[in-house]
Amino acid sequence: MTTTTRRAALKAAAALPALGGLPWRSAKAQAANTVKLALLCDFSGTYRDVTGPTELACIRQAAAEFANRGFNVEVVYADNQNKPDVGSNITRTWIDRDGVDVVIDGGASSVALAVNDIVREKNKVFLNTSSATSDLTGSKCSPNTVHWTYDTWMLARSTGGATVKAGGDSWYFITADYAFGHALERDTGTFVKAQGGKVLGAARTPFPGTTDFSSFLLQAAAARPKVIGLANAGSDTVNCIKQAAEFGLNRRGIRLASLLMFLPDVHAIGLETAQGLVCTETFYWDLNDRTRAFSARVRPEIGNNALCMNHAGGYAAAVHYLKVVADMGATAAKASGAETVARMKAMPCDDDCFGPGRIREDGRKLHPAYLFEVKKPEESRGPFDYYKLLQTTAAEEAFRPLAEGGCQFVRS
Repeated sequence: MTTTTRRAALKAAAALPALGGLPWRSAKAQAANTVKLALLCDFSGTYRDVTGPTELACIRQAAAEFANRGFNVEVVYADNQNKPDVGSNITRTWIDRDGVDVVIDGGASSVALAVNDIVREKNKVFLNTSSATSDLTGSKCSPNTVHWTYDTWMLARSTGGATVKAGGDSWYFITADYAFGHALERDTGTFVKAQGGKVLGAARTPFPGTTDFSSFLLQAAAARPKVIGLANAGSDTVNCIKQAAEFGLNRRGIRLASLLMFLPDVHAIGLETAQGLVCTETFYWDLNDRTRAFSARVRPEIGNNALCMNHAGGYAAAVHYLKVVADMGATAAKASGAETVARMKAMPCDDDCFGPGRIREDGRKLHPAYLFEVKKPEESRGPFDYYKLLQTTAAEEAFRPLAEGGCQFVRS
């Protein structure tokens, strides 16, 4: 009895290393078959409502739609605090320690430009969905980056161009003092001058760091422009528009050009104050049957939040990436970010938010741009029914021509 017990114990002990190795191999295999998406944006500041929790819900929706496609999808997120150093540190940690394959959004343009360099260095994928600077497909273009939703060139052409055509030929800018604001002022000023208009000056506002824009608005009004161009976004735009209304600038014959305004901004401002403003978005929840279907799917997860193109961009970019993973296989997609982005460019895009489109050689995602006018209160039929469509710019015309961007890795 004793001998049998000893033999059984020795046999069991000998089996332990093999048994112990199974969970390790299983975890390693699972990691190889798991793609990790990381949302980096503003969860607490100026841009929270137009990115943040609502964009996270949209990306999770995309992941859920690929739940049974032969690979696993994990979604993580972090607040970049609109600071390049914070965003850079998070991105390096994600890639070096946590095995992140894709960074989505980026947030403030200064953060996105820093992330763009890190992702290229590490050969991962960057799907920029809310950072506006057109330099991401120009002087700072990368074979690892796709610039999805919009950019400063498109906004300048659509909103800026339409405002000049309507008679607004003298401008003064109120500009967020960092990469995004500078790029939007630059690109819009170029369009204004090209159409025979003039730029009278600009006031640079601290970012982040101010909620009182009264002195900047008065400085702009003193120059007597026909248009005050708001080269800012998020709560900065909301505060500027509200304070301009308090000063009665419209009664002085000065128009506001909200160069980057989103549906959540209109919701925060209210139709009584925002009515008549024009803006450009590449997504609107009530645009067609497909956009309405997408909105209905995510509504239970986002509550009483207004959807905008940034949120839709997070969903659509994740969907297209995951289609490529399904085509290539997770192991191949994880091996090289540049090769995965090349496959994303080769595969036509199609999703419920933006419809059919494509990714150009420089990483610019092409889809139509829509110029909207904010409805009067009596024109709204219900919650978030805020826009009426003024004009549509076709996908191939909405963004800067490839030859004019100066992207270094694109052959002429």
